[in-house]
Amino acid sequence: MRKLIVLAVLMAGITAMAQKPERERGQRGDMRDMTPEQMATLQTKQMTLALDLTEAQQKQIQSLNLDNAKKRAEKMNEMKAKRESGEAKKLSSEERYAMKTAMLDRQIAQKEKMKKILNNEQYEKWEKMKMNREGHRKGKGMQRHKERAEGK
Repeated sequence: MRKLIVLAVLMAGITAMAQKPERERGQRGDMRDMTPEQMATLQTKQMTLALDLTEAQQKQIQSLNLDNAKKRAEKMNEMKAKRESGEAKKLSSEERYAMKTAMLDRQIAQKEKMKKILNNEQYEKWEKMKMNREGHRKGKGMQRHKERAEGK
């Protein structure tokens, strides 16, 4: 009988630990309810703190972030509408290639714009921040692999 009680308590504890509460799931939930303007403002303020941006740089980056946030919101609404209408389908290899190419073109354009706005020191810091975010998104395994390749 005692073993059953201990087992039940352990199972309840494991189940409770396995389910993350909303607040621990990341910022996506918080960001989902914001307008593109709010997201752009937050991103700009975070970059201002991290990169010590001037007023002129803040204005340029604010407009850049706003454009990006509007495009992301539009794309998310498009995907949501497709999912709800049942039009969402698996992409062909050509469609995946086209999407990936377009995404990389946007990233290259973003980098060029940031190079024009930021000074060399700020740009290097922005690149490191970007790499950290991408590594975090891809998972710790990928980051460890990169560190081993660099000899750390």
